[in-house]
Amino acid sequence: MTDGRLSPLATPSATREVLEAHGLATKKALGQNFLVNDAILGKIIDLAALSEEDNVLEVGPGIGTLTIALLKTAGRVVSVERDADLPAVLAQTCAPWADRFTLLNMDALDLSPDDLPFPPNKLVANLPYAVAATVVLDCFERFTSVESATVMVQAEVADRMAAKPGTKNYGAYTVKLCMYAQPAGRFSVSPGNFFPPPRVESSVIRLDRADCGLTFEERAAACRMADAAFATRRKTIANSCKTFFGGQGVAGKQILGVLPDIFAVAGIDPKRRGESLFLEEFKALGKAALPYL
Repeated sequence: MTDGRLSPLATPSATREVLEAHGLATKKALGQNFLVNDAILGKIIDLAALSEEDNVLEVGPGIGTLTIALLKTAGRVVSVERDADLPAVLAQTCAPWADRFTLLNMDALDLSPDDLPFPPNKLVANLPYAVAATVVLDCFERFTSVESATVMVQAEVADRMAAKPGTKNYGAYTVKLCMYAQPAGRFSVSPGNFFPPPRVESSVIRLDRADCGLTFEERAAACRMADAAFATRRKTIANSCKTFFGGQGVAGKQILGVLPDIFAVAGIDPKRRGESLFLEEFKALGKAALPYL
């Protein structure tokens, strides 16, 4: 490239040309909205702070628009694409970097560390919006080598990822993600930057791994208590937990009797609502609940 562009595919005409050359069209069911603004690619690369030392995991590469930018700035890239029609496209668009590029044609939610050719230290992706929240949390949970995630998601998902206690977007997902990572930057992306334009606003958010100071078992317990605390959001945590564990069969019903003890040990007023609890308080709940879960 001589024009300084990060990706030759980052225009509507180039994207359309690649799709037509392979007899393809965008698939709404897979949430395919291709990025067509090279300046946005540059902002993603800058926010991710990529270098040749980085091994990148990408989910949902599409036709390779962001993939090319990643290959130009990172060391190695492994991309996971669910659409069986796209490997042939990516083999062509990413051919100049074949020695540093690996493509896995599978569902990212089925991905395991054993599937990868190397341990990635960064997730950078324009994620399929329907599974974006799940993919990010799953990545931090299962791929311990991942130090940061810089991802394009629906704006309201980014709001949930970065929400503070007491706000409408703060919920169990926020708490569980905060057990693994903390927001470290964000910018907005309007629908006009995609082909075809989505019906929602988008955001790119960076999340950096953070040590919550809990053991694996304590963190799992804290996450379960977060689910319980937000089971019925408008109720007190005591009533919400009763609803949650009451529907968990015999084992869940056994916990109902010790809920007062769990709240007492954690130092949490059971009359509060889940949305008012800070991360440290959920961690305390997890530690207190662990012997009973």
